[in-house]
Parts: sequence; C-alpha cells; structure tokens
Amino acid sequence: METDPLRAFSYGSPTEATFRGSSGDSAVSGQITQPSYQAVTFAEESHPLSTLNQPGAGTSSPLRKKTPYPLKPFSLSSDEDMIDITHQGTVNEIHDHEEDLPPQSTSYYDSEDIPGIGQYEDFHTIDWQRDIARDRMRHRYIVKKRQDSICDLVKGAHDAWSGWLCVLLVGICAGALAGVIDIGASWMTDLKFGLCPAAFWLNREQCCWSSNETESVHGNCSQWWVWSEIIGGKNYKEGAAAYIISYLCYVLWAVGFATLAASLVRTFAPYSAGSGIPEIKTILSGFIIRSYLGKWTLLIKSVGIMLSVSSGLMLGKEGPMVHIACCIGNILSYLFPKYGRNEAKKREILSAAAAAGVSVAFGAPIGGVLFSLEEVSYYFPLKTLWRSFFCALVAAFVLQSINPFGNEHSVLFYVEYNKPWIFFELVPFIGLGIIGGLIGTLFIKANIWWCRFRKTSKLGQYPITEVIVVTLLTAVLAYPNPYTRMPTSQLIYLLFSQCGLSVKDDICDYKRNYDRAQTGGVEMAEAGPGVFNAIWLLLLALVFKFIITIFTFGIKVPAGLFIPSLCFGAIVGRIVGIAVEQLAFVHSELWFFSGECLKGEDCITPGLYAMVGAAAVLGGVTRMTVSLVVIMFELTGGVRYIVPLMAAAMASKWVGDALGRQGIYDAHINLNGYPFLDSKEEFGHTTLAADVMQPRRGEPLCYVTQDSMTVEDVENLLKETEHNGFPVVISHESPFLVGFVLRRDLNLAITNAKQTIEGVDSNSLCWFTNHPPAEQSRTVRPSSTPVKLKKILDMAPITVTDQTPMETVVDMFRKLGLRQTLVTHNGRLLGIITKKDVLRHIKQMDDEDPNSVLFN
Repeated sequence: METDPLRAFSYGSPTEATFRGSSGDSAVSGQITQPSYQAVTFAEESHPLSTLNQPGAGTSSPLRKKTPYPLKPFSLSSDEDMIDITHQGTVNEIHDHEEDLPPQSTSYYDSEDIPGIGQYEDFHTIDWQRDIARDRMRHRYIVKKRQDSICDLVKGAHDAWSGWLCVLLVGICAGALAGVIDIGASWMTDLKFGLCPAAFWLNREQCCWSSNETESVHGNCSQWWVWSEIIGGKNYKEGAAAYIISYLCYVLWAVGFATLAASLVRTFAPYSAGSGIPEIKTILSGFIIRSYLGKWTLLIKSVGIMLSVSSGLMLGKEGPMVHIACCIGNILSYLFPKYGRNEAKKREILSAAAAAGVSVAFGAPIGGVLFSLEEVSYYFPLKTLWRSFFCALVAAFVLQSINPFGNEHSVLFYVEYNKPWIFFELVPFIGLGIIGGLIGTLFIKANIWWCRFRKTSKLGQYPITEVIVVTLLTAVLAYPNPYTRMPTSQLIYLLFSQCGLSVKDDICDYKRNYDRAQTGGVEMAEAGPGVFNAIWLLLLALVFKFIITIFTFGIKVPAGLFIPSLCFGAIVGRIVGIAVEQLAFVHSELWFFSGECLKGEDCITPGLYAMVGAAAVLGGVTRMTVSLVVIMFELTGGVRYIVPLMAAAMASKWVGDALGRQGIYDAHINLNGYPFLDSKEEFGHTTLAADVMQPRRGEPLCYVTQDSMTVEDVENLLKETEHNGFPVVISHESPFLVGFVLRRDLNLAITNAKQTIEGVDSNSLCWFTNHPPAEQSRTVRPSSTPVKLKKILDMAPITVTDQTPMETVVDMFRKLGLRQTLVTHNGRLLGIITKKDVLRHIKQMDDEDPNSVLFN
C-alpha cells in the first residue's frame, strides 16, 4: 500500500503555541514552534519560495464562493477573528481553564461525537506528540474530577494502576503460552524419531524418565520405540532396513509439519510468517500495521512455530516468541481504553511485552528488558523500564512454574564449569569475536540477496512450494549426520557441555581416566579418534546449516534466527576450544599459560569457547551488545564469564559495523521499505529543509482555507488528491499557516455533519474557526448551514523554516516521533516534510535507492 511521496501528508503534532494577528487588511499572522504564550507578530515579506502556484492565488479563487451573512458585531480585529487561537491571560490562568474542560474540548483531543476521529489509517505513522498530549490532557481531567465523587475517585485509582495490571496479565499469558509452545514443540520434534507406546503424550526424555533409564545423546531407552520398531517390530531396531524406515519417517514427518505450517500461515494469517522482530521494531517506532498483532496472528503464530521448529528446519522459536508476546500485549491493551485507544501509550505495553517474549524464550528476564531497550523499543521512558522488568519477571515465574524443560533450571542451556578462564584466553576469545563478526556479515549479505531475489522473481508466488522444497532438502541432507539430525537446541547444549561421565558422545572421546573426576579435578588428556571424527562432522554441519539457513530465514513459516546463530558460533567455538586445549596439553610449559596447566588438571574448557563463539556470531548477526552479554550469562548460568562474553561481543560488533552498517533486522526493515528512522545513526550532510520539502519549486501546494471553501470544494480536493492531510491557511490571498487537518478526520467530520446536522449540503461553508469572518458577517446568511471543523484542527503543528538544517529536522523526527513538519518563511506556508521524505533524502544522500521506502 504505497502513497505518492510528493503527496503523502500526515497529521501534525500538538505542540502548544500562541498566535496573534494585527488589525488591518495588510496584517498577517505568524506562529512559534515551541511552547510559549507570548504573542508574536511577523512582518510580511516576499520570498522566492513563498509563491504558491495555486490557481487564484493573489486573486479571487474559483473555489471561493462569497455568501451573504447578516451583520454581527465583533470585538476582535478581522485577522484575530479569523484565526481565533490567541490565548488571553497568564499561563496559569490558561492551564486552569484547560483543566476545567473535558478532554474532548481541546483542539488536539479526539472529538468523541464523531466515531473514528483521531485514529490512524493502515500503513501510516502515528504522531507521538499528539497522542502523548491527548493522554496528558485526559490524565489532568481525571485528576481534576477525582475529588468530585467516590465514583470519580475509583476511576482515578483504576487509571493509576491499569498499566501495572495490563503488564501483569501480559506476563501471565506470555509465560503460560510459552510453556505450551515449549512442551508441544519438544513432543512433535521427537515424533519424527519415534513414539512412547506406554504414554504417547510424553517426549523421548520424559518417556525414559518414566522407566528410570538414562537416555544417551544418540541412543534411546527401552520404553522409547523408534519408527522402525513400530512399523517392522522389535527386530527392526538396527540394521539397513531399520535405518531406511527411520530415514523415510523422519523426512515425511518433517515435510508434513512444514507444509501444514505454511498452509495455515497462507490461509489464515500471512502476517505470522517470519521472525516478526523487524516489524515489531517498526511498529514500536510508531508505524501502524493492522492485524499484525491480532488474534488470528497470535493463534497461527503459536501453532505454526511449534510445527516449523518440529519440522527440523534451521530456525528457532525465540524471535517469534517476541511477536507472540506483543500480540498478547496488543489484545489485552484493548481491555484498558487508556492504552487501547492511544497508539503511543499502547507502545509502552508492547515494549513490556517484547521484554516478556525474550524472557520466556531464553529464561532471561533481565536480558529481555535490555533487549527491549537496546534492540526493539523506540520510545522507552523510565516507567516503561520498570513495567517491562515486572512483566518479564512475571512471565519467567509463570514459565518456571510450568517447568517445560523438566529440570530445576528455567534457563535453556544451563552449564556448570569447574575452572575459571585464564588471562591468555582473551586472545582466542577476541579471535572468536572477529570470526563471529565475519560470519554474521556474510550471512546478512547472503540472506538479504536471496530475499530480494525472492521478492523480485516468480519464486515469491509459490510460498508453500518453496517451504516444501527447503524442508525436503533439509531433512534429506540432515539425517545422515548425527549433529544435523538432532534438534539444534540439543546440539548447542552438547557443545556447551563440559566433558564428563554423563556425556556419551565422540566429542568427549579423550584418553583420560574419568574415575579421578569423582575425587579430584579432570586431568588433561590427549584427544582420541572420536574427537577428530566429531570435528569433521561438526565442520560439515556448520557448512550445511549456514547455507540452508540462508534460504530458510524468510520463507513463509514462523522462523527465528537466535538459535541458528548460536549454533554457528557454538560449533566454531567448540572447535577452537579443542584446538587450544590440545595446545595446552602438548605445550603446557609455554609462558602464556601462566603455569595454570602444569598441575596436570585440565585448564582449558572447550564448552566455554562454544559459549563465547555463540555470543560472537549472534552479536555479528543482530549487532546486540549489552543485552547479548546478559542474555548469554542468563542463558547458561555462567556469570563468572562476563568478561570473555563482553570481549567477544564488542569485537564482533566492531568487525560487523566495519563491513556493514545494518544488523539482520535493520536489513530486513530496509528490504521491506518500512519507515523506520534509526536513532542510532547520525545525519552528516549539510542540506536544508527547503531542499527536501514537498512540493518543489514551481509545483502547486494543496491546502484548505479556514473559512472560504465549501463542502463541495473540500470533497473535490479529497477526490482529486491522495494526501494524508492538508495545511489550513487564512486564505488564498494570505497563505499564512493556521493549522493542520488530517484527511481521515476531515472526511469523517463532513460525512457525519451531512448525516446529523440539518441544512448541510454541498454549498455549506467549512469553518475552521469559531465565528464567521467579518466580511461574511456583514452579508445575509445563506440557507445552507456551515460545517464547523475547528475540533479536528491541529492548531499547533510543528513547523520549521526553510533555512533549518536537515540535521536538526532529522533529530526532530527521531526524538519527537513526528509524522511531518510544515515549512514556513515568515509565517507563510511553503511546503511540508514527511517522514517518508526524510527517509528518502537520507537514502539519496547515502547513494542508495530512495524509492525503496514504500510507506509513510
């Protein structure tokens, strides 16, 4: 849904300002853009950019129809009466007067008499300042009325704690749903391998618990039957025939799960595909995407993520969990009109929900709050920080109560290392950070190239076929290698683990006596043949998983990227850790081992290298730093290894930023053309507002006059243009800014007036003032009733002059959350700059395609 970049106007923000015109026909009215109550008068001055090439400018316009009205005395001068927005009295008097009025009586508050006024269209940007001002006025009104009665006191109390109650409900629902998803995904994942006949609802691990047997990494307990046993009998547990049957069942289940997930997504909720984090970032920055956080998206995303993870595709459920939690936050916010009817306030709930999503995905509540602050949220005041912390805490508590992992730890990969790291290991840790930055950058570029090819080719027309093909290739190629056959989260846990008696895998095939581990430390030992065989299989798994993930991330099923990124880094880190461990075994006398390895005990922990490598690659892909470190030590319980994680994360980010500015989520935002203005980037060009504003020199500027246009004129303007809003000026002859009106509000107000007010027809005048102008009051009143539209007029839109540097304009858009700003010269309206114009200008200055920005 794209609008013309030259015509995409949007609603102004309600910064309070004061205007005063001087008396006389030659007087003009001006404005100030910052909150003030000082009267300001601008002198009229000609300017080359101020000529409005509108038919009738300077003369009587054909759109203007003079209608006789009876004489009516006025105490104000003509210009003051036409504008009628000068505040009289002191600042305190004005505030007292505003507090006595109900919220809807102010110019920038919704008129509740007209349904839909003040709402936003789909694929449009909200006005943060306008919505925040609406909420402040509503709050002041409630506080003022709180002393009137017990009922008003209860309403005030409800308003005060409604935010905490809302995030409490979000946390409870997010934790409960995450537990269901974890249990369902685990059961369906094991369903590809076999079944527990005694209790089919148990997964393989729980089935083995019931028989008091220990399940190995690759083997099974006696209570768990693989598909070859179920189909062919007990004699088909091993052998070529059993392998072929298990292979076919694995592939069929995988393809079936993925096909069902893709079909559900395409049929019921197309928005449930993908990770959801790029869209969540865009929504939290103030963009409207209807139905993206709706109930159907929530349902299909929850079911689809279980199916897609169970299919064995190279994806995770952590990113989609953020989307699911935000869907819950959006739905529950409508129980509280304070949040449901105000898009800016709703985003406070969504920020807390995003934190809860990461909290339940990793069992990392603090990391979830920091992730919401660093990576996702655009507007994050202190009260949102506390509510996010509370929401993440409640969600983690509920998830721990459900205990989907079946252990005493709520974290996903709990590890316990016996040895601290030594100072020399910072060198390989930083090396892993550099490798992580390289892998992350390579993955981003390759994945974006493939996704762009999908969008521009016929491949995008066959989403279900693409899912089936990718799943079939993944299943067929993954099954022969045990490290690609097992679930990715299980592989990461194996790579993080410290070798001991409980780990029965080739990766721990050392020539050491583990009996000593029960009485003392684990001794240093030479790697056996199983370790080298595991390294080769892990290298093959790394190449396969990296390539297949490039084609998987972006297909039309729910798909996250956290787990695959952790897997890449864990494989690289484990291999590097084994290499450093063997170096310490062979040359323990080297000075940089500081004598730590001369005691005969194992001083190097390969699992720690896997953990650091996982953090490095995840940082290279997402460009997270602080939240990444906190998530990793919460994810593993390895608090004592914060310094290695910090070193790897910083090295990864530095390398990634040197090779490419954007992380994977920002790259997908850019690919989809969402209007996301990144607050982390700086604008270093020397252009002016006059260089960016629309319309350009010599092009007509569409506007509405405050009192001289009829309903027919306005309706024709709405039909002939696609602008999202219109500046309101005094007249064609005096194009000085009065305010800004939203297209949607204008359309609804005129339609409502026709249906509810007697005498309104196409010849009725549209008034954006409280009183008719003086020249019309001296004539006879017509039979048509005028339409008063001052309630929908934003009389204090943010404005800049034509000589304002674009660096300042960009900062205003970022920090104030503007949809647009109007450009004036000495009070005379020249043009408009929308968020879309700013984004296109930035891309043009950076030698990128400005037409890639599709929405306003």
